[in-house]
Amino acid sequence: MKKLRRASIVDDDRIYIFGLTKLIEMNEFCEELLVFQNGKDALENLLDDIRLGRDLPSVILLDINMPVMDGWQFLDEFEKLPTERKHGIRVYMVSSSVNQTDLDKAKSYPDIVDYVIKPVKASDLERIANDFDEAVSS
Repeated sequence: MKKLRRASIVDDDRIYIFGLTKLIEMNEFCEELLVFQNGKDALENLLDDIRLGRDLPSVILLDINMPVMDGWQFLDEFEKLPTERKHGIRVYMVSSSVNQTDLDKAKSYPDIVDYVIKPVKASDLERIANDFDEAVSS
């Protein structure tokens, strides 16, 4: 598995974040991991990174249901960014919801690469890293 430079988790469940962080570390998924409790904090950080010319996350693992700004609201704002600003960022909706409405809604966003059912497994991380590697090399 290729190690990503930077990745973000956007999720408000601290127990889930703890477990996923450990899984990411054990699988050497990325060099730097950013964690945000809601979409607003993640979006503000992303906009700061863009403004300051810092490295952007290669992958964003985005939950749906969060306080302040949920995953859908984050995506609505993310979609407004110019394509060149978000180039190379791959967004994965990560949720425990198996509701067909959520799956269909996720597919309606062009910036969503895939919908991953929680809990994320090592095989999911490997697939995401490989997908990123293929997208970058094509």
